[in-house]
Amino acid sequence: MLVFILSPRRMRKSLRFFLRFHFLFLFFFTTLAPKVVQAFTGTYGINYGRIANNIPSPDEVATLLRAAKIKNVRIYDADHSVLQAFSGTGLEIVVGLPNGYLKDMSANESRAMSWVKENVQSFLPGTKIVGIAVGNEVLGGDDYELWGALLGAVRNVYNSIKKLHLTDIVQITTAHSQAVFDKSYPPSSCIFRDNVAQYMKPLLDFFSQIGSPFCLNAYPFLAYMGDPENIDINYALFLSTQGIDDSNTNLHYDNMLDAQIDAAYAALEDAGFRKMEVIVTETGWASQGDDNEAAATVDNARTYNYNLRKRLAKKKGTPLRPKNVVKVYIFAIFNENLKPGPTSERNFGLFKPDGGIAYDIGYHGLKSSSADSLQKNFMRSIWKKIRRRAALNIITQRRTHFINCYQFHIWQTASHTSSHHAFLFFDRMIFLHLYIIKCLRHHTSTSKFFIFFSMNLFILSLKRQ
Repeated sequence: MLVFILSPRRMRKSLRFFLRFHFLFLFFFTTLAPKVVQAFTGTYGINYGRIANNIPSPDEVATLLRAAKIKNVRIYDADHSVLQAFSGTGLEIVVGLPNGYLKDMSANESRAMSWVKENVQSFLPGTKIVGIAVGNEVLGGDDYELWGALLGAVRNVYNSIKKLHLTDIVQITTAHSQAVFDKSYPPSSCIFRDNVAQYMKPLLDFFSQIGSPFCLNAYPFLAYMGDPENIDINYALFLSTQGIDDSNTNLHYDNMLDAQIDAAYAALEDAGFRKMEVIVTETGWASQGDDNEAAATVDNARTYNYNLRKRLAKKKGTPLRPKNVVKVYIFAIFNENLKPGPTSERNFGLFKPDGGIAYDIGYHGLKSSSADSLQKNFMRSIWKKIRRRAALNIITQRRTHFINCYQFHIWQTASHTSSHHAFLFFDRMIFLHLYIIKCLRHHTSTSKFFIFFSMNLFILSLKRQ
């Protein structure tokens, strides 16, 4: 066996070389890639509204969503029965702090802490709570007192999760309606309303500091209903149409949702927040309405939601922000029979109260003729996970074998140096040795490349001595 005998001077030289390289590695690759919490995986999510007395239980809803492979879910409160039902499912949920809590949370940080502990921290990590939506459509709404309370509530909730060391897990947001905008046609001309801007800009400034997106509830359905004579319904439904051209940017829009998103980007840029991401937290199309809601039909609802799914599957951005992949939460899982307002408000669901599909866009309901195939698909997905886990175990065993070999090599190198300095050398190397093992147990190819590279350099330095 080849053994390297090092003098004390050469040992110190090799160790300095090794330390310098790892310092450069740590400096560049930890500062260039800070961890930013993301509350949205993929492009497609759904809102779970429960203003109804005839919808399935939370446990059945969890089964439905997993079978449909819908991972991102938003609720409008922090109902414990829902959070318990979602525990261990892998579903990523954004809980809501209702508007009625905002004044109290804004005035009392201890109340915010209590709410976070009771409704978020106590369910982690079993339930994957990835975000808190503080209020909904507050700015631009009718209650002006809430406008002033929103930022204080957001700050106190964020400070609470910060003190609980949850900022790497839970993202803080609030959703806005299009009532915050002054004008949105063409998209590039959109700005925030004057009376909203004085509250919006401090809020956006805080969100930019903590890395939160701008959340928008965007409804081409409502826009079309408000001006059916001047808006082509095909433009609202993602169907073939002439679309519109924005003369200020020379950009073409072939659907209204893209235009609504880019209008929000334009308003953010005008306010000085060009880099902030826009996420659509609500959009949908009613399948039934009153006599004056002629566009609320099953065919239109099916067309909108089916074409939206196809558009999101492409994972592309908008004309103004082509690199920002569009992310959308559909409204909603179920029709909600207790919601007030026009008939359309109670008919945005993709599923009926009994769990069957309201119309076909590729999903299967809980109670339908395809229930057996749904169960088979669910079991098939479980077997895929088992096979992937088995493959991962094989890879892990191989990696562990390499790590053990490396541990043996370090021990042999240390024990065969001059007897006087052997254990001093080993003592100095043990910290770096443990750090390397920790990095090797991660799956990122970049970190493994640089660890292997540094190890080889170190071994070469020994040989050259």
